[in-house]
Amino acid sequence: MVLLGTIINGVCIILGTLLGKLFTRIPDKTKETVMKVIGLAVFLLGAQMGFKSNEFLIVIISLVVGAVIGEWIDLDRILNNIGIWIEKKVGTGQHGSVSRGFVTATLIFVIGAMSVVGSLDSGLRGDHQVLYTKSIIDGFTSIVLTTTLGIGVMFSAIPVMLYQGTIALFATQIDQFVPADLLELLIFEITATGGVMIMAIGLNIIGVTSIRVANLLPGILVAAGLVLLQYLYL
Repeated sequence: MVLLGTIINGVCIILGTLLGKLFTRIPDKTKETVMKVIGLAVFLLGAQMGFKSNEFLIVIISLVVGAVIGEWIDLDRILNNIGIWIEKKVGTGQHGSVSRGFVTATLIFVIGAMSVVGSLDSGLRGDHQVLYTKSIIDGFTSIVLTTTLGIGVMFSAIPVMLYQGTIALFATQIDQFVPADLLELLIFEITATGGVMIMAIGLNIIGVTSIRVANLLPGILVAAGLVLLQYLYL
């Protein structure tokens, strides 16, 4: 089943959120400390991803151009509006709680090499091991995020499954038209570009910055385009 790994990933996020709800009544002081620790861990994860780049100039250009496009489209507002709409439907009574959890968790779970590589493995070979591993990581991360960000984390399972499921379903076409060496280059630079975004999420969680990370997402597509141009013409 092509989508098995993706479905398991979504289920683990939902289960992790439900388990995390059991720990939401911890003292505010403890929540604050836990949140900063999460931020540091997320920042470190992003830094590790960022160092995978072989052409850091591509990463810089991708982020700058992506930021311009993202600010023009205002993806951050769109994602937050979706979160607010969900918030109204579930009726939490806490303005912004669902929206913040949804946006933060979505960005953490979607950006990264495991999403792309795991979905390609699922689609091309029916091998779900990478997504199974990601599912376990995301499940535990959901538990921790929910203790501070609330039930909104659970709804991130929807974009995660849509994103990974789409890649898995179109993996055969990707394999036919994209050479293996180009695909490897794409994964490296997309991972590095996403890594910088993950670092920004970590800094936001800590409270050091308030970067609209969602508005940087077009940088992923820009990175893919630049790698393709470099592969074809340089």
